[in-house]
Amino acid sequence: MTTTTITPEAKQAGDDALVFSALRASINRIDERLLQLLAERAKVATNIGLAKRVTDRPIHDAIREAEHTGQLCRLGEALGLPPRVVRDFYQVLARHGFAAQLEVRAANTSRATPPDSDGFRLARIEPGRAPTVVQVGEARIGAGLFEVIAGPCAVESEAQINLAADHARAAGVRVLRGGAFKPRTSPYEFQGHGLQGLRWLADAAHSRGMAVVTEVLDPADAQAVAEHAELLQIGARNMQNVPLLRACARTGRPVLLKRGPSASIREWLCAGEYILLEGNPNVVLCERGIRTFERETRNTLDLSSVAALRELTHLPVIVDPSHAAGRDELIPALCRAAHAVGAQGVIVEMHPCKEEALCDKRQALRPVTLRGITNELQSVAVSG
Repeated sequence: MTTTTITPEAKQAGDDALVFSALRASINRIDERLLQLLAERAKVATNIGLAKRVTDRPIHDAIREAEHTGQLCRLGEALGLPPRVVRDFYQVLARHGFAAQLEVRAANTSRATPPDSDGFRLARIEPGRAPTVVQVGEARIGAGLFEVIAGPCAVESEAQINLAADHARAAGVRVLRGGAFKPRTSPYEFQGHGLQGLRWLADAAHSRGMAVVTEVLDPADAQAVAEHAELLQIGARNMQNVPLLRACARTGRPVLLKRGPSASIREWLCAGEYILLEGNPNVVLCERGIRTFERETRNTLDLSSVAALRELTHLPVIVDPSHAAGRDELIPALCRAAHAVGAQGVIVEMHPCKEEALCDKRQALRPVTLRGITNELQSVAVSG
């Protein structure tokens, strides 16, 4: 019979493993309790929503939320938690709470079928047809909360997109934008890194819990892009590129369809109809400005289109103030205007070092400006 000798080192390693297992079990129990509390909170939020419906009160009380956030930050600081962490955590809770309240809103405000709409019969509003909600990662575009999508115009390098993703995630962004394939006015300008840039973008976003939106230029690339991106963008130049519309639709991924610079609203809806006809119901319309005689801005942001689309389509609508304004100092005000007119969100450009941007640096936001926009609008309900 052999005798096994347990060395002091082995005993110490075993003791360490037991301690580690016990600590891990404690963490697991705490996480389970947190989930139970979050479920209870969601039920209470639903009841608050019902009470607000009965008393005809607004879902979002900005003053109350600001006061409550301040109280929680002070309490967290007393408990040794950084105020920024408490604030970010509460904003996530607030978003879910608002969503629970919005889900109990009455949905019987049906609008009549718009006249002369046979060209977009799948996209049009009809009695009994519910508004479309498009799920993109954690974001639910069209569900009633204002979504801020952000990121650089172009993926310039692996280091640049990772830094941009850090700033976007810190601001509460849930969908990261970035151009891997860049359609530029001049063929001599930076055209993007293609599939390599797309891989950098996807790794940066997914490792931080964000989804990806990026533009597709060629029908042949649609499936490859869909393997990395949760939302496929069809840019303004390609709004009526029917083969591209169909190719993106057939991937099964949600599609972000930007309005062409000279397209009417009905032409835009007809373009969206091509996607819907392929059996893909997940279309998000994006107003990015139209071409006019005005020279103070890059394009003229047609916010009236957002209001008009509310009477024409069940599809969600967001706004791109970056390409409309072309000037970063105008973008926060245009984001507020987009929210006020009923848009479901915005998509903006943000560069971690805007002076070094390889394209569209004039309209790129600084990270601190992006955080101001998300803090103000990200958790706010969209008016019906």
